[in-house]
Order: sequence, then C-alpha cells, then structure tokens
Amino acid sequence: MSEKRHIMAGELKLFMEQVLKSYKVPDDEAEIIADVLISADIQGIDSHGIGRFKPIYIDRLEEGILEPITRLEVISDNMATALLDANDGFGHVAGKKAMKLAIEKARTYGISIVSVKNSSHYGIAGYYAQMAADSGMIGITGTNARPSIAPTFGVENMLGTNPLTIAVPSDEDFDFVLDCATSTTQRGKIEKYARENKPLPKGWVINHEGNSGEDPKLVLDQLVKGYAALTPLGGVGEDNGGYKGYGYATFIEILSSGLHLGPYMQSLIGRDESGKPSPYRLGHFFIAINVSHFVEEESFRKHTGDILRALRASQKAPGEDRIYTAGEKEHIFRLQREKTGIPIDDVVNGQIQELKRRCGLK
Repeated sequence: MSEKRHIMAGELKLFMEQVLKSYKVPDDEAEIIADVLISADIQGIDSHGIGRFKPIYIDRLEEGILEPITRLEVISDNMATALLDANDGFGHVAGKKAMKLAIEKARTYGISIVSVKNSSHYGIAGYYAQMAADSGMIGITGTNARPSIAPTFGVENMLGTNPLTIAVPSDEDFDFVLDCATSTTQRGKIEKYARENKPLPKGWVINHEGNSGEDPKLVLDQLVKGYAALTPLGGVGEDNGGYKGYGYATFIEILSSGLHLGPYMQSLIGRDESGKPSPYRLGHFFIAINVSHFVEEESFRKHTGDILRALRASQKAPGEDRIYTAGEKEHIFRLQREKTGIPIDDVVNGQIQELKRRCGLK
C-alpha cells in the first residue's frame, strides 16, 4: 500500500462544498453537509468522513434517491416535542436543524425530543449530540439504518447499526461523547478495511452458515445481498453479552421509527419491489436535556469532569500506561489533524480526482 497523502481539513471541506453545489445543493446546506463529514475525519473517525462522500452521498444524488434540496417540513410542534419530515433530503441538514430546535425547546421546557421522518444517512451522530453539549445541555440522538445486524441466535441482517449517541458537557477541553454503533463494528469501518485491503477480525460478521467473514470486499457484497450480517455489540450468542447490543439496536429501531410510524428494518433496504434503488427514508430522534433546570451549569460541568478525571486516574492494567474516557481520543486526533491534515488513501484520492473532473473543479 502506498503512503497516504495528507490534505488540510479546510481544503477538503471546501472541496466537498463545491462538489455539492455543482449538484444543485444550496450553499448553506452544502456547508452543513461538508461540516458534518469533515468533523468525522478531523476526529479520526475515518469511516464516516470524506471516504463516504462519493459512494454514499454523491452516487445517491446521481441515482435520484437523494434530493439535493432538503425541504424540511414541520408535521407537528407541541411545546417540548416536534415531528419533522425531511422529504428524502440530506440527513445532515435535517439533523442539524432538528437538534437546534430541540435545544431551543429545552431552554424553555428543560427537556425536548424532536423526531425526523423520511430522511437519509446523517453522518456522524456525535455531531448532533455535541451541539447540545456546546449549549450546556446533555444531547442524545439515534437513527435507524439499512439492515445490517443479525438478532442474537440469528444470521439474517435485520436491524441497522443504530447508534445510541450521548454527549455530556464537562469542564475539560473535551466533553464526554459516546458515539458508537450497537453492532460490533459498522459498515463504514468495513469499507475502510476494503480500501486498505486488510482482513476483518473474526467475530465482526456472521454468514448464513454461521461462520465469520474476513474478506471485507466479499462481506460488503454479501451484506447488500443479505448473505451476511454484522454481529450485535457483544458478538455472537449470549456468552459475551451479544443480547445487550441486540436489545439496544432494537430500542433505537423502535424509537427512530415508532414516533412517526415510519418504515423499519427490511423496509429500509433502499430498493423497490423491482430491485431498483429507492430512497432509504430513515428516521432519527434528537433529545436535549437542559441541566440548568436541575443544577447550575458550571457545577454540573465540574461534576462531570470530576467523574472523568477519577476514571482516568484509576489503577491501570499491567502493560497499560493510560486510561481514556469517551471523547478524549477524538480530541487528541483533532489537535493532531488540525496541524497535519487528513490522511487520504489511494481509493479516496481517486474518488476526489474523479469528482474534480466530473464537476469541472480546478
């Protein structure tokens, strides 16, 4: 594998904005989408950034299953709650506006939840939870997704990777941000392994024969065809707690679709009855909890920080020199990549060059 090149985050973000605008995405919405994607790369979450720009978003624009303009419609607005319809637009735009609304409502009511229907992949979930933490609130978000996870004791991909994402404000340079799928891994990480020609660790995937798949390119094809599935968080069976990931994934599926009675599980496969690509019509939810309705915000931030500092100061396992808390590694990546830029592999660089030619960018 050739050595990766590095591109500064600002340059990559501008590139994505320019490409999106060439596909008739409005300027302000292009900025939101690019900002969500680059926030993943700059935090070291390479599975959800520029690497997904062409194959997930641009290709879907070209297929006509993703609307370039996100026409966000308010279906209901009842004090601390709201239901929005994204009308097959960008999940990033719907997500940012929905969490902003939840934060505004939580200022008045202390807690708020906003549900979104008929949306699409919204990128890194932590972006929206962090919005609440930046406002001195606890942020929670989740989304369903195309079928990927097999239920415990099953082999069929039924549930999405369905993240349950939480951000809590602290008095440190970084907040507590837990952003992870309810599967052992996620499709985006398998895509990254495929680009780098690396075998998958055993236990990430289960096929219809009950065996673990290790060829990332084959697994990606099998996931689409339904011949393989991701294991729930905890792995196969119950011995290592796989039923826990399965249960959490199911809860996120219910909350993401049930608050608007939207499509779920196999209905989110992205194909119509004839097998042609169709909009995914995902559902999301966004919760904001205003801590100042309980205690003074600065005191709460310090309380959170004290808990995190105590965890990192606890006794370390033999051979380990550091304990991390959620959000810390992403903060370290951010500090590094703000200086060094984002590492780009050959596959992603090829996609960038293709889009430059296609869009006439210099």
